[in-house]
Amino acid sequence: MQEQQTTMVFRVSEKAAEEILKVAQENNIENPILRVRVVPGGCSGFQYAMGFDDTIEEGDHVFEQGGVKVVIDAFSMPYVNGAELDYVVDFMGGGFTIRNPNASGGCGCGSSFSCG
Repeated sequence: MQEQQTTMVFRVSEKAAEEILKVAQENNIENPILRVRVVPGGCSGFQYAMGFDDTIEEGDHVFEQGGVKVVIDAFSMPYVNGAELDYVVDFMGGGFTIRNPNASGGCGCGSSFSCG
């Protein structure tokens, strides 16, 4: 019996990649690795956490787009599989956002979500 392999996908928009590289350059980070995580908490059950890292751990999923390397740990990957990291600018300013097809709910804070 052949084991079915699930494809893991995480996208980074062109604008998000530009902003990540800009922040890395401003902070003198060469070859930036952006770690995206899902952590328990927030008003809807889960929240996103992002920051620069300098290591790739065993079990991490690695995605490269637009000159940016993104790593996602094995716990977080099922929650963000198929999602896209974007950078949006509106009348309130600019910021990163994750468009996540797995999120079944969210709240007004914009960084908290629920699945299921």
